[in-house]
Amino acid sequence: MNKPFSYEIKHICKQSGARLGVLHTPHGDIPTPIYMPVGTAACVKAMTPREMDEIGTKIMLSNTYHLHLRPGEKLVQEAGGLHKFMSWDKPILTDSGGFQVFSLAGIRTIKEEGVTFQSHLDGSRHFIGPEESMDIQQALGADIAMAFDVCSPYPCDYETAKINMDRTHRWAERCKKHHTRQDQALFGIVQGAFYEDLRIQSAKTLADMDFIGYGIGGLSVGEPKPIMYDMLEKIQPYMPENKPRYLMGVGSADCLVEGVLRGVDMFDCVLATRVARNGTAMTSRGRVVIKNAQYAHDFGPLDPECDCYTCRNFSRAYIRHLLRAGEITGGRLVSIHNLRFLLHLMEQIREAIAGDYFLDFRKDFYEKYDMSRNF
Repeated sequence: MNKPFSYEIKHICKQSGARLGVLHTPHGDIPTPIYMPVGTAACVKAMTPREMDEIGTKIMLSNTYHLHLRPGEKLVQEAGGLHKFMSWDKPILTDSGGFQVFSLAGIRTIKEEGVTFQSHLDGSRHFIGPEESMDIQQALGADIAMAFDVCSPYPCDYETAKINMDRTHRWAERCKKHHTRQDQALFGIVQGAFYEDLRIQSAKTLADMDFIGYGIGGLSVGEPKPIMYDMLEKIQPYMPENKPRYLMGVGSADCLVEGVLRGVDMFDCVLATRVARNGTAMTSRGRVVIKNAQYAHDFGPLDPECDCYTCRNFSRAYIRHLLRAGEITGGRLVSIHNLRFLLHLMEQIREAIAGDYFLDFRKDFYEKYDMSRNF
């Protein structure tokens, strides 16, 4: 009988060492490197599942913390699980809720048993520990679940980083012991803040636990990007080569390119849809703020190099008009574009890896991309 999950490395770019692979899951194969759009509450904001499929989405995320609070994992389970509940037949990943709890500083308490916190919705008190996180994610029924971890802030002193890392390792063991769904993969999460020895220790410890895949957490939490890239380089030799590597919460175009160069296979971030709702487009030239007056008479597409529905049919001037008029279609059109822009970028990256010219692709990317208009 075939295993429900396996990771297959298809090619290593001769020019750069970047990886091309496929993660096999019960709901379909995921080509890597891949960008994963985020549907926090079982819905990518302003998008329908049909539209997500049309723009080339291979896997989506949903959020354990938010779904636990509303509508509750029992209701989702009653509906037949997340796939049926949100009408999405491709793979889904749920995060553990650890980062959301981390972001609730001031209204949560972390102890060895788990985390007690107040709901951001109504102030009610809740508890999530490793076992509870596993129970919630197993009830939700996503293809990939994440171990419950402790994320360190930036900046962070060494002692705090080590305490959080050690607790993350103990919690990872508890998650692995409690997790029983055979049709759901469980990923561990590397922590260690911004200390090389801790990051390497975390990568080694989690590798010994033999998870199906590995998240890299605690990055993109306010640190300068060169520090994040340095941490990725330091831990790359210690990450299992035959397992997918997932850089959590990263989604600007330059970070995707740099992450792939440093051995990352999977990315996610809410940035694309968050900035879209404010009228900001991601383009091959950098950030474009469509509401700006300079685009009032611009009848060209958001990005001449984009093949999305928005760019094929609508001008910057029209989208600016919708946004300024408060029409929700404006935010929807920019959301379609931003998501497709990142998905198409990853398609181009996979082609470059397969063709052994990823470094040339990276050079061409930066020749066009205006870093002064970056995110």
